Order: sequence, then structure tokens, then C-alpha cells
Amino acid sequence: MAVSFPIAGKFRVGQDQPLFFILGPCVIETESVLMETAESITSLRERLRINVIFKASYDKANRTSLRSFRGPGLRAGLEMLAKVRDEFDLPIISDVHKEEEMELAEEVLDVVQIPAFLCRQTDLLVRAGQSEKPVNVKKGQFMSPYDMKYAVEKVSSTGNFQVMLTERGTTFGYNNLVVDMRSIPIMRSFGVPVVFDATHSVQLPGGAGGASGGQREFVEPLAKAAVAAGADGIFMEVHPNPECALCDGPNSVPLNTLEDLLKRLLDIASVVRGL
Repeated sequence: MAVSFPIAGKFRVGQDQPLFFILGPCVIETESVLMETAESITSLRERLRINVIFKASYDKANRTSLRSFRGPGLRAGLEMLAKVRDEFDLPIISDVHKEEEMELAEEVLDVVQIPAFLCRQTDLLVRAGQSEKPVNVKKGQFMSPYDMKYAVEKVSSTGNFQVMLTERGTTFGYNNLVVDMRSIPIMRSFGVPVVFDATHSVQLPGGAGGASGGQREFVEPLAKAAVAAGADGIFMEVHPNPECALCDGPNSVPLNTLEDLLKRLLDIASVVRGL
């Protein structure tokens, strides 16, 4: 049976709910970039009357190179995310990499996100479930969509059934990903909302000499296909100036093009979802 659940008491996500969006910069670079992005997203939320969860990572623990920018860290990053939540009334999601991060993270985050490379980490998934917050588990690039039901079971074993799954592409040879849209209805068959990560799915992992490249031009066609395939939410990393972004710039959506893209996705959703 399909479930739906509230996000910070502001709206519900589920297979019988309107399309929602997870938007924000890949990583917290500076407070000014964070707040500028949040302000723009808030303005879009009001104009388009959409449901949005704001995303930014306080730490990118899986960067390609030791020299890559990781973010401000747990405490400083959570303080800035709390400021976004309070100033713009946006629900907040961020990656949690370790069980010991959860105690501080669950005080600020409205949704706990499990990164793709950690989607099999049993103790982390169970601890995320114990937070009693909604949990978004990103499907590993190495995982079959059928096997993600076990990730759902690990979280829900705590009595927390507020679980969503995110498709973000599958490893296809070296430095490349491919999206199998069959994964969306497959994972929806578990009764959980399914999100499509349109920007990480066009990443070229490790394909830029010690960093990941990306093919931003494919974000829109893949996002459109995912909405048509039944995705309940769309995840996109956005940035005021992706060419200068410190993480995932090549696959991030420029803020000044975001509104038109969202409108086109909403048009498809109105037909597919009938809401």
C-alpha cells in the first residue's frame, strides 16, 4: 500500500500527492551563496505554488580527490541550514554520513538523506529511522532498483515508515552513468514516494581529472522523462553561477533558468498525475 507523509508539517509527499521538488546547491560554499540561492528558490515557490525541500550538504565526504572542497563541516553547516529554515520557512534536507552525526543533524534537518554510496549501511539506515524524521535513501550507482526494498525495510524496521527512494543513475562503464527509467515504477511498487535526481544522473563521476564532470544539457530531457514515468519528486542541484561552483558545477542548473524548467515539468505532471 502506498504511503504519504508530511514534510515539516507544511505539505505531504506521496504517490497520491502533487509533484514536489528538492532544490539547492550541492554543498554549502559560503553563507552568502546559500542565502542567495534559498531566497531565489523561495520566490519561485511562491510564484509557482510548488512544494519545495531545500538541499545543501554540510560535508561532501565522497569527493573524488582529497583536495576537493568538502564544505564547512557538521556544526557550522547545520547552523547555516537552520538560518535558511528559519528565515525562509523552507524544510531542510542534507546528507548524513555517519551514525554519530545524527544527534546534531536531526535537530535541524526536516528530512535525513542517506548518500548513494551508503545506501547499504545497515546501522546508518536504522539510526536514520530512529530519528523519526522522513528519510530519503539515494539508490547506489551499483544497486538494482529491486534491491532497494531492503533499504526501505531497514529504515522501517524502527517503526518509521516515512521513507522515500531516489534514482540517480547507474554506473555504465568508466566515468559514466545511465538512467533506466524502469527503476521509477519498480521502486514505486514498494509503496514509497520515488524521487528522480536529474542533476547527479548526468554526472560524469571522476571524469574531469580529480573531479567529476557533467552534462547539464541532459538534465531537462531526463527530468521530463522521469515525471512522465511517474516520479513523485524531482531533485536538482541549482547554483547562481554553476561555472564557479565548488562542487558539481557542470551538472548544476543555473538559477536564472530554473523557473522555465520547473514550469515545463509541472505541465507534464498535471497530465500524468492529474493533480
